[in-house]
Amino acid sequence: MENQDYLQKIKMVIERCILGDRKAQYQVYEMYSKAMFNICVRITNNLEEAEDVLQEAFVSAFRNIKSFKGEGSFGAWLKKIVVNHAINHLRKKKLQFVDIDNLAEGAMNKTIEEEKIDEREITLEVGKIRRAIRLLPDGYRVVFSLYLLEGYDHKEISEILNISESTSKSQFNRAKKKLKEIMLENG
Repeated sequence: MENQDYLQKIKMVIERCILGDRKAQYQVYEMYSKAMFNICVRITNNLEEAEDVLQEAFVSAFRNIKSFKGEGSFGAWLKKIVVNHAINHLRKKKLQFVDIDNLAEGAMNKTIEEEKIDEREITLEVGKIRRAIRLLPDGYRVVFSLYLLEGYDHKEISEILNISESTSKSQFNRAKKKLKEIMLENG
C-alpha cells in the first residue's frame, strides 16, 4: 500500500510539473538530484562538471516532461536524460573510444584474453575502488560505470555512445584490467 501511495504522489507531482508548477519541479529535483548527481560524477569524473551536467539535464527534463508517458518509472526516464547529457558533455571534450573492429588480428587475440579476466577478482574496499575508478581514462570509466554501476548492457551502451557492441565490451574489459593495475599500484 505504501508503494502505491508513493507512486501516486510522484504521478501527481509530475502532473503539476507538466503544468509548469515550480514548486513541483523543486520537489522532483529534491527527490532525484542526489542519485542523478552520483551518475554524473561517475561519468564525468569531475564534481564541477557533474554539477553543470546535472543542472542541464534537469532543465532538459522539465522542458520535455510532457514526453514522459508513464510507461516506465519516472526515475528511469530521468536517468536516461542524465546519462545522455553526461555522455554528450564528454563527447564535447573529445572522449575517445578504441574501435576493436579496426584493430589488427594480434590485438584482437589480446582482447579475447582480456575478456577472461574474472570480475570477481576485484574485491577490495569500496573506497579504494571508487578512487581507482576516478583514475581510469574517460572511455574506460564511462563504459565501466554504465555497465557495472548503472546496469546497462553492452547493446544499450553501444547505442548510447554510438560505438559498436564489441567496442563497449573491449572498453569494459580494458577498464577492468586497468582498474586492477591501479589497485595493485596503490595497494
